[in-house]
Amino acid sequence: MAVEQQFTEGIQLFNARKYFEAHEALEAVWLKESGSRKTFLHGLIQVSAAFHHHMRNNPAGFQSLLRKGCSKINTFDGAYADIDLAGLMRQLRLWQLSLLAPGPGPTPPLPQIEWTKTHDRL
Repeated sequence: MAVEQQFTEGIQLFNARKYFEAHEALEAVWLKESGSRKTFLHGLIQVSAAFHHHMRNNPAGFQSLLRKGCSKINTFDGAYADIDLAGLMRQLRLWQLSLLAPGPGPTPPLPQIEWTKTHDRL
């Protein structure tokens, strides 16, 4: 499978809430990359793994990986690799804020990775 197909598959798996599978698909792309794209993919992989931990009720793993992944993704501008990173980061910030709130409370909706309009035209 071509790298871009694997990347698209990883995003689709993430959006289908198959976080472990998304992690695996994105990692296959990450292994072939270098430079800033490798850092970007590492952030997405960590966020995918974070939500895998969330679904398996592992709050420590969730918090740690969410923080690390957001830190990497946040170094990129509003869109990167045809992904709406600004929109993704808005969703992830809601999760970060919910983790800081005292006591149990409502959880934000699970995040979705949206493509930019540029990607839609391809």
